[in-house]
Order: sequence, then C-alpha cells, then structure tokens
Amino acid sequence: MKERERFSSRLGFILISAGCAIGLGNVWRFPYIAGQYGGAAFVLIYLLFLAILGLPIMVMEFSVGRASQKSAALSFHVLEPKGTKWHLYRYGAMAGNYLLMMFYTTVGGWMLSYVVRMLKGEFQGLTPDQVNGVFSQMLGAPVPLTFWMAVVVIIGFSVCSLGLQKGVERITKVMMTCLLLLMLLLCVRSLTLEGAGEGLRFYLVPNFHNLMYDAGGNFILGKAVYAAMGQAFFTLSLGIGAMSIFGSYIGKERSLTGEALHIGLLDTFVAFMAGLIIFPACFAFGVNPGEGPSLVFVTLPNIFNQMAGGRLWGALFFLFLSFAALSTIIAVFENILAFAIDLWGWSRKKAIAVNFVVIFLLSLPCVLGFNLWSSFTPLGMDIQTWEDFIVSNNLLPLGSLVYLLFCVSKKGWGWKRFLQEADQGKGLKFPHWSRIYVTFVLPVVMLLIFIMGYYQTFFQKD
Repeated sequence: MKERERFSSRLGFILISAGCAIGLGNVWRFPYIAGQYGGAAFVLIYLLFLAILGLPIMVMEFSVGRASQKSAALSFHVLEPKGTKWHLYRYGAMAGNYLLMMFYTTVGGWMLSYVVRMLKGEFQGLTPDQVNGVFSQMLGAPVPLTFWMAVVVIIGFSVCSLGLQKGVERITKVMMTCLLLLMLLLCVRSLTLEGAGEGLRFYLVPNFHNLMYDAGGNFILGKAVYAAMGQAFFTLSLGIGAMSIFGSYIGKERSLTGEALHIGLLDTFVAFMAGLIIFPACFAFGVNPGEGPSLVFVTLPNIFNQMAGGRLWGALFFLFLSFAALSTIIAVFENILAFAIDLWGWSRKKAIAVNFVVIFLLSLPCVLGFNLWSSFTPLGMDIQTWEDFIVSNNLLPLGSLVYLLFCVSKKGWGWKRFLQEADQGKGLKFPHWSRIYVTFVLPVVMLLIFIMGYYQTFFQKD
C-alpha cells in the first residue's frame, strides 16, 4: 500500500489550511458588515463566535481527517461503527467542493482580469459610471470571461500536479507570504492617505449604538449577532471536508485545538487588515464604504483613479485579491483530487486530467449566467447566486452538523475517541468541560444558522 503524502512542515499545514479559509469574503464581506454593525463592537462579537462556534467544528474536521488518514471520500467509512451510514455524507462533502468551484473559479478570473486591466491603465480618466460600465461589459462577454476562468483552473491544477509538498505546500507558502506582504504594503499606503483617520475611527472605535440601531433608528442587534455568527462560521470553509483532508496530511506531534486556533487567528487577521485597507481609502476620497460586492469592482477602481500612483496600487490590490482566491481554489482542488485518489485508487495524474475537464465544464454555467443564460434564474436568483446559496446556506451548515454529531454521538465516532485524537501531541487541548455545550447547544446553533439562511434569503424584506 502506497504511503500517504505528508506536509513537510507545520507551517505548511497552517498556511494551506488558512489559505483554504481565507477567501474573497474576507476582503469585502467582513469589512462591510463590520462597518455596518458598529466596527470594533461587531469585531468583538465576531471573535467570540469564532471561538465558540467555528473553532470546535474545525478541530472536529481535522480530527476525523487525521484519525482516518483519508479524505472525505473514506474518512467516515474508516471511523464509523459497523452498520452505520455516516459514510454516505461523502457525496454531500464532495458536492460542496465541486459547487464551490463552479462559481469561485469565475470570480478568481475576475480578479486576474482586473490585475491586467489596472496595469494597462484601462480605468484611468474614467467616470464612476464608466468604471461600472467596464465591469458590466466584462460580465457580458462570455469568451473573455471563459478565458480567465480557464486560466484560474489551469493555474490551480498545475500547482496540484507537482504533488503535495513540491506543489501545493511550497507554492501556497509563497502565495500566502506574498498575500500578507501585499496586504501590509497596501495597509501602510491606505493609512497614510489624507483624511484616512476618519475611516480608521469608523472601523476601530467601538460604536455600540450602531451595533443596536441602524441609521433609521430600527433595532438591529439580532441581525448584527446573526451576521457575526454567520461570518465566524462561513469564513472557515467548514462542513465539506476541505479541512479534514489537511488533517490527514499531518502527524501527531501537535494537538489540533492549538493548530485550529492559529488558523482561525490568521484568517481573522487577513479579514481585519482588509478593513484597514478599504475603509481609510473610502473615507479619504469621500466614498460610501457600504457598497457590498460592487465595492471591489466599481468603487475601489474609482479610488485608485484619484490616488497618486493609483495604477500601481490598484494592480497590487487586485493581485492581493487574486492570491486570496487562488489559495482557496488550490486547497479545494487538492481535496477534490484526494477524493478521487482515495475512493477509486486513481493516480494523481489521472485525477487531474479528469477533474480539469469536469471543473471547466461545471464552471461554464456561472460564466454564461451573466450573459447568454442571464434569463435563467432558479429560485429567483442568477446562476452564481444560486450556486453560492446551495453551498453557503445548505451544504456548509448541514455538513458541519454531520461532523459535529459524528464526533459527539455514541452512534458515531464518539466523544472519547474524538478527544483522544484531538488532544494528541503538544499544545492547547480541547476543553473537556465543553461536552454538554458541543453535544446539546452547538447542534441547535447550527440548525439556527441553516434556518436563518433560508429566512433571510426568501422571507426577510430589506
């Protein structure tokens, strides 16, 4: 039997796991909702939920992966009691990985396209409406959009083709280092803009009134708490086996709670620093920071237009975003490949060849959903929004619930076996006193997140 691949270092494991968690949502969603719900006051609630909601489930995913030494394809099959059917979730886990890549590769392509557009100076001298037109024109052109999506798929599988250590680990280390350096550079530039102080106060000074009431005086504390809860959970990419695969690549030298804490802090650091880049720049140039997704593709190019050396700073910003997107894509591609290798015994080369074609074809509906197929709106959503809804509001919370119940249930792997695996090695141990909380309270919270996702999507009126 072929020996399982391993990370060459602990740093590689932490950076790749963090890279999987760090995505585009960190860059615009976290700053946007943090600003909307009271800045630093919201951040404090978010950190609380990260600790009591996201981190326990991350430890559970890592534990299942390390104990089974398999990806989601076989991890439940190895650990489950005889006669149980936990292993059936492997199809849900892999559906989540494929669905995530069906739209994430396209968005990654947008980022690379904007790096080139910034370097070429395409936005210079344009009015805000014209900048918006550039973005709309990009979405409406299926051939260029397909080209950039294909570039992202090629880059991702090319890295994976070099193997775990020489490809995924080595290149992700470089990419994450560049991401952090670019972020620090952009942060310094943004903070030194004239008028940046107002944006800094907006983002960092706790405003508990904004946490409780919106501009119209409406009580929004419940919305703010749910937003913090959802961000803490979704930011870590839990529930689809994306973390368990990396657990299967590490040894027993370190306890998994400490490693999960490091990854959660790195993920939060990137999200927080993104706010230090975006908000001072917005306030320095009198731009509304509450623009949501269009903030990145429409509002920020307008800011770079007004900034000295904006062409260079804009290119660096979108390069930073590209690294954030690619770190997630490479990590999820590795999970998809491991699934095929573990379940069907394929070679890495065969798994890449087949999945390259599959991912490319599955990504086309998202590309075409902005142009040729724009009239197709399942559940009243465009194709990208629908794909995101299936992953974020269904597979992630329900999948996390499966991992949670598997680790605490007597009919699953069980609490004692989970603790034994999680606590092996040096470092922070999983709190044994939390058994009642993770067995009875946390499952209810996961169901609440699932139900609230549907409520906000279909019933809540803005």
